[in-house]
Amino acid sequence: MPAPPSLLDPTQIVSRVRHLARRSGLALEQGGEPGYFLSLPPGRDGWMFARRFRAARRGALILCLTLPSMAIQAVCLGLPGGAKVAFPLLFWRLFARALGLDVRVVGELVGKDAGRPVIYVSNHSSWVDIPVVGGILPGGFIAKGDMASWPIVSTIARLGRTVFVSRQRGSTARERDAMRAILDRGDNLILFPEGTSSDGSRVLPFRSSFFALAHGRSPDDGARLPLIQPVSVVYDRLNGLPAGRAARPVFAWYGDMDIASHFWRMTQHLDMRVTVLLHAPLDPATFPDRKSLSQAVWRTVADGASMLRQNRPARPLTVEPTPPADLAEPEPAFA
Repeated sequence: MPAPPSLLDPTQIVSRVRHLARRSGLALEQGGEPGYFLSLPPGRDGWMFARRFRAARRGALILCLTLPSMAIQAVCLGLPGGAKVAFPLLFWRLFARALGLDVRVVGELVGKDAGRPVIYVSNHSSWVDIPVVGGILPGGFIAKGDMASWPIVSTIARLGRTVFVSRQRGSTARERDAMRAILDRGDNLILFPEGTSSDGSRVLPFRSSFFALAHGRSPDDGARLPLIQPVSVVYDRLNGLPAGRAARPVFAWYGDMDIASHFWRMTQHLDMRVTVLLHAPLDPATFPDRKSLSQAVWRTVADGASMLRQNRPARPLTVEPTPPADLAEPEPAFA
């Protein structure tokens, strides 16, 4: 009986690399000297046309999906029941699929079974996070006030029951009361407490002011205190291969990047995957103050994101309360 081929057989390795190179639009050629190098295929114009056509097709599909969905959601907002929550979930799932994203979910979602509203707390590296988590988490987003003036985007956000916050000292109390009213109705909220998007290689420290929404309330006031579920989001596959540091700008949107050009570049790619890691929920009442709460949630989200970036087996983490004496300003968590 012939021996099985070795896992380190050079012929098999070259064959596998050739296969992956062809899938990513690259050709593997053999030079005059030993070794191989990557180059564009002879039909470079055809290859570029295929990529651009793919991006244009995805953009047209999203446009055809969004326009009628806006009208449907406007009707759902006026109807009793859970249609206004269920339809955005469907819309964002289809939106992420139209972008070409394969969304993988690891962990259990805390929903109505808990009998309490939930604040989902996630890291934030791109505008793409919105359709990704919006298709999984049943809640309204908390967004910066600047978005309220963006054309089309602001309309979609309002139809999705987004709460806009200006982060100005004079309006903090009013905005907090508005968000608490949403929680008191039993609705959930989705929070990105970094305050801005990162480059995808780290999780920025969370702003503890955001957690005033969940901390400092007495159960005696008749309100149902919310649970908090930490969520880690990492774009971990590109063209069928693990997405390392060099591939993160394909997904990350930060600084002064233009959203239209970022969309155009990203949607030209194939085999894109994002993993959403749902950690164990926690009760804010078990933490002495909002600073210890924000740091514990940050540590869980950052550790989960680091686990995914390093391609380790994904598993939900449990938040451990942090004693006040151990508090310190968190440093950005790198992969």
